[in-house]
Amino acid sequence: MANSDIQPESPINTPKPAPKPGPRPGPGPQHGARADARPAPTVAGPTAARLTGPIRAAVIGYGLSGRVFHAPFLAANPDFSLEAIVTGDPERGARATESYPDVRIVPTAEALFAQAADLDVVVIGTPPDTHVALANAALDAGLAVVIDKPFAVDSEQGWALLNRAESLGLPLTVFQNRRWDGDFLTLQALLADDALGDVYRFESRFEFFKPGTPRSWKAGATPAAGGGVLYDLGAHLIDQAVLLFGPVDDFTAELSTRRPGGAADDDSFVSLHHGSGVRSHLWVSSFAAQAGPRFRVLGSAAGYTKWGVDGQEAAIQAGNLPSDADFGLEPEATWGRLGADGASQVVPTQRGHYAAFYEGLADALLRGAPLPVNAVDSAHTIELIERIHASVR
Repeated sequence: MANSDIQPESPINTPKPAPKPGPRPGPGPQHGARADARPAPTVAGPTAARLTGPIRAAVIGYGLSGRVFHAPFLAANPDFSLEAIVTGDPERGARATESYPDVRIVPTAEALFAQAADLDVVVIGTPPDTHVALANAALDAGLAVVIDKPFAVDSEQGWALLNRAESLGLPLTVFQNRRWDGDFLTLQALLADDALGDVYRFESRFEFFKPGTPRSWKAGATPAAGGGVLYDLGAHLIDQAVLLFGPVDDFTAELSTRRPGGAADDDSFVSLHHGSGVRSHLWVSSFAAQAGPRFRVLGSAAGYTKWGVDGQEAAIQAGNLPSDADFGLEPEATWGRLGADGASQVVPTQRGHYAAFYEGLADALLRGAPLPVNAVDSAHTIELIERIHASVR
């Protein structure tokens, strides 16, 4: 999930062009999982009959996730027609109608699925512990599915969901939007150019200072319900690290709850030991009075340090649109630096492009391309997060 603060609204009882995100880890056990842990479905692209556009889409949930990360990008893409938004909150429904006057506001997911014949794909932007049930209901209705990360809070349920989608021939993908952060695309390009030499350490952070009680469902959510910073933004950091440096053989971790009475971790550190030899040091905290750099990457020839957070979320929050000419561009003041031993040069940050997720989804549904995110990657991330939590109990 993309740092969502939404309420559970509809419970179900059942400088050069950036390279495409990748490479995806190769076959075999990942993140220390057993070789026989789960069958790994392909989930590489739709096997059902291709659609003809525009793709009729619905968004379940209109908190931060639906309002900022999904509806604006669907509405801006001509391959999609945003047909419905599900929310039982009258205030959120009014906001949705103000932004999208031609879109139906549906009070419950059950009511939406009763209209499944008028839809092609459903986007699930609700709290994590509702994801699997809603996704299964969408599959029951014969719909393609997009799920916010973490797409499940239990890996057993997650693998069962992926296998079910595969057996039904229905596309299912996970919204890992941080693969299209401008700074991450920039780092991918630097690594592709071998600008750092042999990388041995990757440092990555999402650190904020929010010592107050979280809003909405996050206030009391335990890790079993997908609560805590490791399930939230940590899932992005792990996903990025594995995309860059491959499967994980081992890890060490520290998970802390700094907020008195907190139900889950709010200050965490994880060290991933990649089979490639790289160590990834990942920090995610809502209790950091001073944040560290977003990236610090060290190699045999140079290092790369980047401060600041991708601005696409903030731009949408401020009322900007994905179609704006400067959307995704970063100010020069926060560009990173590349170099060694005190001599460095500024590296312009590539344009962030969250819209690429829905462009890729349209290519998959209309033209048979691979899905923009292989949900198997996200399932392995959930397995690793479960193991991390188990290791620190």
